[in-house]
Amino acid sequence: MEAKREYHKELCCCFAPMEGITGYVYRNAHHALFPHVDLYVTPFLQPNQNHRFSSRERNDILPEHNKGITLIPQILTNRAEDFIWMAGELEALGYDEVNLNLGCPSGTVVSKYKGAGFLAKKEELDAFLDEVCSGIRIRLSVKTRLGMASPDEFEELLEIYNKYPLKELIIHPRVRSDFYKNTPDRAAFCRAVKASKNEVWYNGDIFTAGDWKEFHAGVPEVDCIMMGRGLLANPGLAGEIKGLGGPDKERIREFHDMVYQGYRETISGDRNVLFKMKEFWFYLLFLFLDSEKYGKKIRKAERAAEYEAAVAALFRDLDIKEGRGYGGER
Repeated sequence: MEAKREYHKELCCCFAPMEGITGYVYRNAHHALFPHVDLYVTPFLQPNQNHRFSSRERNDILPEHNKGITLIPQILTNRAEDFIWMAGELEALGYDEVNLNLGCPSGTVVSKYKGAGFLAKKEELDAFLDEVCSGIRIRLSVKTRLGMASPDEFEELLEIYNKYPLKELIIHPRVRSDFYKNTPDRAAFCRAVKASKNEVWYNGDIFTAGDWKEFHAGVPEVDCIMMGRGLLANPGLAGEIKGLGGPDKERIREFHDMVYQGYRETISGDRNVLFKMKEFWFYLLFLFLDSEKYGKKIRKAERAAEYEAAVAALFRDLDIKEGRGYGGER
């Protein structure tokens, strides 16, 4: 884990977190085989009332589990006291930046006024940021949506963000009620770029190198992008965007095998390992032509031998498709 860093001298590609998928096992395999992502953000950490990391959280952030990876821990809370405690613990581990999650649209999160739900409590959010910025010694970045229900909410939110020295403001230009459907509001994003006093990064529906070119032609001043589903569906997307070509099937097979072996070494029981791998394939299947029949066999596998046979058949029979990109709504 490299705490001190310089990035985006040209284009910076950041891997967005995906709960249950992009933990340290996945990150290490991805970084080893697709080294064109500049930095990774952890799946969110939730401070508890006892001020202790769960064993899963601690394993995910330990420096020895993230060697050579530039990693930003993401925190999900609406309590400044808890955020400050966790930021201090992360600083002690060598981190120099933490990210506040104001984007998660999950109903269980939003109902507690966390994630995107915190956007509905603007006065409380302002007070939270004031206390946090005064109480932590490391840098703070924010990942945000435009609001809960309307992009018009973002003008007031941006006034709040502009009061604080954020390392970066990562904007996913959807509202919470969109979840991951509908089209990102690029017009609202462009207005935010012009009005923000902090550096702005873009997140939202960059699934192919063509998507990046189209976006960057309209907003050339933004050279940092966060990608999630696009990278899960095409692990080599950052390299493609940077003009370095896409992955071949052999590299994808090696990636799969590293992730699978990593889970087998850290998770007990076929059922639990296969659950993780089925999540992995939910996205990766988009990379292959005519993959549905093979995906069905992977999803139905209940034992390691069944799973391995289904995966071997897929890699034997299928080709990576041209113009690959994520095609779902999850």
